[in-house]
Amino acid sequence: MKYRDSAVIQCPHCGQKINVDIDPSVAHQEYTEDCHVCCRPIFLSVDIDVKGRPHITARREND
Repeated sequence: MKYRDSAVIQCPHCGQKINVDIDPSVAHQEYTEDCHVCCRPIFLSVDIDVKGRPHITARREND
């Protein structure tokens, strides 16, 4: 079982802050998650730095 963590991001569509799950054991990840408020897709790019901190970019499909 992989360790999971979460982070708060801002939806690029509606602006609401939502929690997303991340896997800090993977250095670079890209995936799509629907906003829990407006249900639109958010394209996430997550990079874990050498200290284990996530750096997350949340964008719309055409951004």
